[in-house]
Amino acid sequence: MTLVGVNAENGRKLLLTLLLIAVVTATGVVSRGLLHVFIHDAHSRVKFWIRQAISLVGAMLVLLGLLSIWFDDPTRLATALGLVTAGLAFALQRVITAFAGYFVILRGDTFNVGDRISMGGVRGDVIALGFIKTTIMEMGQPPAVQSADPAIWVRSRQYTGRVVTVTNDKIFDEPVFNFSHRFPFIWEEMTLPVAFTGDRKRAEEILLDCAHRHTMSIAELSRADLDDLEQRFDIKPSEIAPRVYVRITDNWVELSLRFIVKDHGVREVKDAMSRDILDEFDKAGIGIASATYEIVGLPEVRLMNNGQP
Repeated sequence: MTLVGVNAENGRKLLLTLLLIAVVTATGVVSRGLLHVFIHDAHSRVKFWIRQAISLVGAMLVLLGLLSIWFDDPTRLATALGLVTAGLAFALQRVITAFAGYFVILRGDTFNVGDRISMGGVRGDVIALGFIKTTIMEMGQPPAVQSADPAIWVRSRQYTGRVVTVTNDKIFDEPVFNFSHRFPFIWEEMTLPVAFTGDRKRAEEILLDCAHRHTMSIAELSRADLDDLEQRFDIKPSEIAPRVYVRITDNWVELSLRFIVKDHGVREVKDAMSRDILDEFDKAGIGIASATYEIVGLPEVRLMNNGQP
């Protein structure tokens, strides 16, 4: 009994295929081992890109080797490639799109490992980038976007502990927000309501003083990055010094403090500023307005019994 398609020639090709895969896999393992020995920084971007290069070279060697082993006749190769391509295009549309997204991310310099991004509804730091998917260490959401989907229980930009994978094809469907690339700083705001009768001028002085003490060193660091960003993309010059904006509402005067911080550690900076602001407000006798009501008096109530008090 002879199995269809099984002969000495195909057996030889099968053995060569297994040998090729084994050699490429072993070479990749050895290369990664040497990389770990010579580059000790686990978070080094150089280490990441060398790993990516090893994976890409290995994949190309396996592909070229398989084509050389199994399709020595160009006519057969063209026919087989046509059939395989048609089948893959139909059955693996999302996978192919995700694979294409990988090269778009690399070529377009969309984001890198270590960048803080928002992609596919997930906010966090990129910890791995593969051919098909991106792995993100999820972070919480500030109160302004707490209602966003999916719901997050951490009410600030700090890690939740969840590791989320997002397929690379999302870059074709949704915008990717990068908090770190080219300009690793963001503008933040703190809003405080002050009563109409409060000392608004002193409140503004306190806000600016706290912002200067906690963020001016950051602002000085960001100046060079901001200048480079403005020249590269021809955007309008931006003000990085802290500033207070005033808005009148029906109930109070709203003071909005705008300042610049690094893309990481925002919660720590705002926490320190909030403590100082509250202490200074207490010293200055400035209260923070609220929508609560205070009952200061009640009308006199008289009980009557058959017309007698």
